[in-house]
Amino acid sequence: MPIVLPITLAAAGAAAILNIWLMVRVGMVRREARISLGDGGHPALIARMRAHANFIESAPIVLVLSGAVELARPGSPFLLGAVAIYLLGRVGHGVGMDGGKLGRLRMVGTFTTLLTLLGLAIWAISIAADA
Repeated sequence: MPIVLPITLAAAGAAAILNIWLMVRVGMVRREARISLGDGGHPALIARMRAHANFIESAPIVLVLSGAVELARPGSPFLLGAVAIYLLGRVGHGVGMDGGKLGRLRMVGTFTTLLTLLGLAIWAISIAADA
C-alpha cells in the first residue's frame, strides 16, 4: 500500500494555488505598468515580486518539514494547524505587501512564517532525538 500524507498533500496543493495567485498579482501590475521584464523600478511591482519570492523561499522547507513530521506522526491536528497558519500568513503577507490599510498583514504574515518554520524545525528535531 502506498504511503499517503494527506496533510502534506493538501498543503502542497494549497501552496500551488497560492503560488498561482501571487504570480497573477505580479502579472496584473506588470500589465498595468507595461513592464515585461525586471521591475522597472516600479514600487508596486517590486513589492508584489518580493511577496512571491518570499513565498517561494519558505514554502519548500515548510512542505519538506511537514512531510517528514507527518511520516513520523501521522494524522496530527497540530500539523494541520501549523500548515494552515503558514498558508494564511502567506496570504496576509501578500496582501500586506501592497501597503495601505492592510499593510500590517505583512508583519503578521512574516511572523506566522517564522513561527511555523521554527515550530516545525523544533518538532522535527525532537522526533529525530526520540528515535
